[in-house]
This record gives sequence, C-alpha cells and structure tokens, in this order.
Amino acid sequence: MNAPHARPQCFDERCIPWQPLGDFPHFQFHILQVDMEQRIADVLFRFAAGQQIVLHRHKALNHTFVVAGEHLIYETDGTLREARPAGTYTITPGHETPHREGGGQTDAIVLFSMRPAPGEILYEILDDQQQVIAELGLETLHGLFLAQGQPSS
Repeated sequence: MNAPHARPQCFDERCIPWQPLGDFPHFQFHILQVDMEQRIADVLFRFAAGQQIVLHRHKALNHTFVVAGEHLIYETDGTLREARPAGTYTITPGHETPHREGGGQTDAIVLFSMRPAPGEILYEILDDQQQVIAELGLETLHGLFLAQGQPSS
C-alpha cells in the first residue's frame, strides 16, 4: 500500500547480511560501497550492546552517522569518552589516539563513510600493549566488498 500519509518503515538490521572481521569479537560489518577512484568507502558497523571492540586507531577521515542505538567510544583504559545517540553525525580526521567502540543498552548501527588520502590506511588494529597487530586499507576493504558480490566502482 502506497498511501500518501503512510507511516515510513523503520530501519530493520535483520535485513543486512552482516559479516565478522576475522576473529575480532563484538562487531560485524556490511560494506555498502567502495569507490576506488574517489577513495570513499561506505560501511555499516553493528557494535554489540554492552561490549567493547578491539583497540584501534582511525587513520583516515571518517564521516559517521548513528543509525540506531547508542555508539559509545572508550579510552584505552575502558572509561567512556563519548556517547553518540541515534541521529548523531560527526566528521573526524584520522588521529593517533587509540580507542575502543561499542553499543549502549542495545546494539549500535553506525554508518562510516571513510575517505582516505592516497597512501593512507583506514585503521590500525592494536593489542592491549598498543602495538599494531593489523592494518586495514582501502584496497583490502575493496576486496572484501567484491567478495560480497556487489558491483564495483
């Protein structure tokens, strides 16, 4: 039914084909698009309620929009740095400060639009001693995107 005053449909995360990133717990992702020419990747992340993900650094410019839930950002010692409720939009340049992220009382769904400069990586994954254990670049993300069976830009 397409009535002019019909109530809009709510976002339904169950319709997203979520996938894990390796063995890292408490979050899943779905890549919406990777444009290698424009160097933009749009990815949905689902952060588990009441959990903190692996320690990491964002090394490239990120635009984020909290689609559902509450997106929590934690210091390296586990203390809460920031809480972003649904509807929050932020623009954050890459930085050296490591952090963890998670969901509030319910899972958080966050759209990340990553915009790395040429030669810039997206993320550094760190161990608890803040040593780099993995890096994620746009090329790797593009490979994951192609593996999802989506058309490429």
